[in-house]
Amino acid sequence: MAIADLSRFLKIFSDSSPSEEKQKELYSEVLLMTLAQASSSDANIHPVEIETIQQIMQRETGQELTEADIRKAARPERYQSVYLRKYLRSVRHQLKAEDRSKILQAVADVIKSDTQINVLEIDFFYQVANALRITLVEPLGLTA
Repeated sequence: MAIADLSRFLKIFSDSSPSEEKQKELYSEVLLMTLAQASSSDANIHPVEIETIQQIMQRETGQELTEADIRKAARPERYQSVYLRKYLRSVRHQLKAEDRSKILQAVADVIKSDTQINVLEIDFFYQVANALRITLVEPLGLTA
């Protein structure tokens, strides 16, 4: 293996425990990307979903987002679900288990917010849970 290849390989592991600030930034980014994609997972972004995302982002990160910010993040060409899943798999080890659970709970809150849950939204929920490697009991706080 070339030295350049080895340094790239080592960088992956050295970045596995980011600083508290970087971890907060990552959590904020992952949360917005995932919630925006959740709102459009059924191909219909309902206004109450936008409001729910705004409330969650304000509560969790302190960010005040506009409807335009959320719609921009939800655009399918920006974060196609295949790329989102790959991204979530690549960063899950850098997120705290508690943050991964919060993300999944927030996805459920967005999906439930318009009171009509369809199979596409349920599929999206399972894809996020799988990509983040969240077991069924983690969101309930049942971890050893």
